[in-house]
Amino acid sequence: MNALLHAPHTVDNPPPEQPVDALPLWQRHAPELPAERVIWSEVVPGGCHWSWRLSRGTALRFIALDARANCSVVLYAAHNPLERYNMPDSLKAQHTAHYSTGHVLMSDMGRSLASFTHDTLGWHDPFGALLDTPTMEARHGVQRYETHRNAMHRSGRDGLLVETGKHGLTLRDQVAPVNLFSRVTVDEHGRFAFDADRAVQGHAVELRMDMDVIVAISTAPHALDLRPGYAPGKVCVAAWRRGPAGPDDVCRRHRPECARALHNSDVFALS
Repeated sequence: MNALLHAPHTVDNPPPEQPVDALPLWQRHAPELPAERVIWSEVVPGGCHWSWRLSRGTALRFIALDARANCSVVLYAAHNPLERYNMPDSLKAQHTAHYSTGHVLMSDMGRSLASFTHDTLGWHDPFGALLDTPTMEARHGVQRYETHRNAMHRSGRDGLLVETGKHGLTLRDQVAPVNLFSRVTVDEHGRFAFDADRAVQGHAVELRMDMDVIVAISTAPHALDLRPGYAPGKVCVAAWRRGPAGPDDVCRRHRPECARALHNSDVFALS
């Protein structure tokens, strides 16, 4: 029996074709990445959360696998998490109200923690904050782990508290996230509204780490997403060694403020 199981492949006994599902996740969803530089890839289900400590020059490619994908991202400097992503400084310095290729995510020390090096969508939300548990339960009902296991409802706020807690951070350390794949509009009265008609499935965005950082993400629904039913989408994440920003880097050339923030990160890395 064992001899039959391990018989060599021949014309009469060809090897089975490798199914698409057997390919590494990054080859299915981001096949253009250089194979020799890919570190790992995984799919984060909708409503879940994860975190990593990443080295300078590492890039995370995010791919929206479903129509209702949202990925909330927070960043902290690994050497001292008191230095973290600062939303007001990042937007003010870059004269923008959204993120796309060329933008950098600045810390409160004026350094670039991460940069947008690739984006097929063109708009990612910095203002929409996080869905909290009371709002989620009022909107979608209560589904706890004790009764629904992995089908439980998770809020973005609680998910990021769990992840940042793994790195010694607490509620007081929670910062405004960047909501990848989501877009908000502003009406004539200054009220924000979630753009539910935007097609995001299949789109990709990439963040390159410009310092050693702690990254935490949540794939819970956007806080302003009023669509019925709790149905957050899956997101594929692939990490690869992109390398630090070079002299002709797209983000360094985007604006003088971006170049200055990247310079500050370069100086810190060499000090």
